[in-house]
Amino acid sequence: MPGIVSFGAYVPRYRLKRMTIFQAMGWINPTTIMLAQGEKAVANSDEDSLTMATAACIDCLDGFDRTMIDGLFFASTTMPYLERQNAGIIAGALNLRDDVRSADFSGALKSGTSALLSALEGVGSKNANQILVGAADCRLGKMGSPQEMIFGDGGAAFLVGNQEVIAEFKGSYSLTCDFVDHYRGSKTIFDRQWEDRWIRDLGFDEFIPKAINGLLKQCNLKLIDFSRVIFQCSYDSERKNLVKRLKLDPEKIQDPMHGSIGETGTAHSPLMLVRALEEAKPGDKLLVVSFGSGCDALYFEVTDQISKKKKGMGVQGYLANRADLPSYPKYAVFRGMLPVDIGLRGEADFLTRWSLIWRKRKAVLGLVGSRCKKCGAPQYPPQRVCANPACGAVDETEDYPFAGKKGRILSYTGDMLAASYDPPELYGYVEFDGGGRFMCNFTDCTLEDLKVGAPVSFSFRKKYYDEKRDIQGYFWKAVPRKEVA
Repeated sequence: MPGIVSFGAYVPRYRLKRMTIFQAMGWINPTTIMLAQGEKAVANSDEDSLTMATAACIDCLDGFDRTMIDGLFFASTTMPYLERQNAGIIAGALNLRDDVRSADFSGALKSGTSALLSALEGVGSKNANQILVGAADCRLGKMGSPQEMIFGDGGAAFLVGNQEVIAEFKGSYSLTCDFVDHYRGSKTIFDRQWEDRWIRDLGFDEFIPKAINGLLKQCNLKLIDFSRVIFQCSYDSERKNLVKRLKLDPEKIQDPMHGSIGETGTAHSPLMLVRALEEAKPGDKLLVVSFGSGCDALYFEVTDQISKKKKGMGVQGYLANRADLPSYPKYAVFRGMLPVDIGLRGEADFLTRWSLIWRKRKAVLGLVGSRCKKCGAPQYPPQRVCANPACGAVDETEDYPFAGKKGRILSYTGDMLAASYDPPELYGYVEFDGGGRFMCNFTDCTLEDLKVGAPVSFSFRKKYYDEKRDIQGYFWKAVPRKEVA
């Protein structure tokens, strides 16, 4: 029986209090005070939907053999590329095999569950042993809009397979409806939506019950049979109305995390499912419903394998790993809503040489170096000649991935002259555990967080943005981490 073998999540470190947004923009729309409770997760200046999905996939794959993965599906409505497969970039960052099947799922907020359903059906048909699904969104509401208050950033990932399944897939029911509540054209940056009451009364109030009842009838079940009910609805008042209308036990409703993360688009139902699985017990029945251009309703049953799941960061871990972003202008600059002067160095032409990227793709996307087969010395970037002066072997190396390694800071610099949207620009040398050194940027930290000898891990991030050609460049950065006692 196909199902979920592992799960992972990613929530950005920065949190922006909604009252901070209101204090900056409430003058244009005073009614947003009604939405000014809690906080939302905000992507750093070097993060987007692709990097967040990659981080969620890394969390999901901890302890798993990546050579066994036959497919990678990525779901998002905010993909950085329209023509260049985004899933292919993630596959390179994860060092998956070249012969994996990959696909981008987009165009609707239910794309996350649609990708998950496609993976489940692919594995169930025996055409693939394991398929990895990542979903993430980084949506923008106009400054001062309700969407700016509601939207948050985050990602989720699932490894789907047939063996050692922790949550068996039991059935699904889907609706496809050209119900336009939120929309963006191909040249539009900011989300637009139709009237709230219409979205609530003819959207959530009609489609979610219809999807749930369709699944119940198809699987010959009742709502009372489920241990946890997960459904996507950005209106908290409408969520309460749906609970009453469907006669649901409020204790069984999964917290949507609107007050701590926000509405994360294609990732939201998957993110809520990850949170439910973190607390699930064998035998629990889970009902998951997404919303957007219709609905997907999925039914899972948790198995005894859940107790063997290696604990990653998950939603709980990333919620605890937080830092306040106290400045609304800084948030607006991070998201490209405010133009700022970052100096003459910021006017450099970032011409991407695609032939070079292709030749160096493993080193650039996957952080793959080389290791000497004679003495075992690793090094990055990969070289033909062994870096060990006592060895010096030539053309005796093999691929050696560094991305999953830990390391320690050898040196660091805070550079106020370098072009940066979050000065000072932080960079320095890191020594990998097991050998090898690497000069890189530091991220998700301040200068005060850096200390010689401090431990770091590595995160796939945006390295540059070529505004002239609308090209995102990606690479790996070091993230300081806390020592675990």
